[in-house]
Amino acid sequence: MKTVQLRKQQDQGWEYLSNDITLKQPLVLVFGNRFLLEDEGIYDELRQKFPDGHLVFGSTSGDITSQFVSDDSITVTAIEFEKSTFQIKRSNVLNSDLDSFKTGQDLVNQFDQEGLKHVFVISEGSFINGSQLTKGMNSASDNELLVTGGLCGDAARFEKTLAAYNENPKQGEIIAIGFYGETFEASFAIHGGWTPFGPERVVTSSESNVLFELDGQPALDLYKKYLGEKSKELPAAALLYPLNVLSANEKQSYVRTILNIDEETNAMVLAGDIPENSRVQLMMTNVDNIANASELAAKQAIEKRKTKPQLALLVSCIGRKLVLDQRVEEEIEEVVSIVGDDTTICGFYSYGEIAPFNLEINCQLHNQTMTITLISE
Repeated sequence: MKTVQLRKQQDQGWEYLSNDITLKQPLVLVFGNRFLLEDEGIYDELRQKFPDGHLVFGSTSGDITSQFVSDDSITVTAIEFEKSTFQIKRSNVLNSDLDSFKTGQDLVNQFDQEGLKHVFVISEGSFINGSQLTKGMNSASDNELLVTGGLCGDAARFEKTLAAYNENPKQGEIIAIGFYGETFEASFAIHGGWTPFGPERVVTSSESNVLFELDGQPALDLYKKYLGEKSKELPAAALLYPLNVLSANEKQSYVRTILNIDEETNAMVLAGDIPENSRVQLMMTNVDNIANASELAAKQAIEKRKTKPQLALLVSCIGRKLVLDQRVEEEIEEVVSIVGDDTTICGFYSYGEIAPFNLEINCQLHNQTMTITLISE
């Protein structure tokens, strides 16, 4: 495996973060600021640099390398696989009447199934129902395919997200990269570092990923009561106080981020499903807990491996980034300390992370986690 990394900051040229070497038909992961990706010339610029490359774009809430976390740039990681192959498929949730389950199902069904080892997903993050997307992907693979990835971001604006394959980034796109090869190995782990607090409430009214009532009371009113003065900063303030959800249908509890609020219906729009009769609690964290969770995720991901990782794909949550603030690079440093500084690091801060629970295989939507995928060939 050979890799090249470069980045472009606002009003500046391209800067190489590694040696500038020629790659053959590389997979080119382009993560960056949504406004910079809206530049109509960005695709042509990168096509000139990688004439035979497979260009995959995703907007972020911060892009990640081993050297920095950057908000106002575009970061490119180009990868030439020497023993493995890959296929890239795309779909657009706008073309399926926002049916996230069908979109996920159709996406996985596009791949040649023989020898398919792993799928990495870069999904639009504005209006997708991530829970249904992952359920659709699981159904297409009979829950036997390792799928990881994340939902694109847009800083803390929540206006729109962009993604694309071999064209200018646009809304609604979901890109899936399928990996093949006898020696190809992918391992993963997720950890959050968030702690539940306060009373446990029962979801008494919800529909898909929209939460209307808790304990028979309007959910938004109740949430604002807990937030106090911080409620004036909604929906961004909700990233600091996600919900821990325990559903009768799941063995483990999961975290749900509040993406938006609806004042008219007193409801909250979450990143994924929140079933009726599930139990929820507010959650909180601090910098040390988040950094420790990233270290733990890296340790678990590397313990599962037979060979040393060559590439680490990191998807962390925008809510974690807001807590870390000026110390945001600490959680990346914890990962690098475990996987080694000779492992190429790339990734992004997201609106949702996709991976199985530890020791499981069917993927789920998570929020507020560090999700690590380690790859070698």
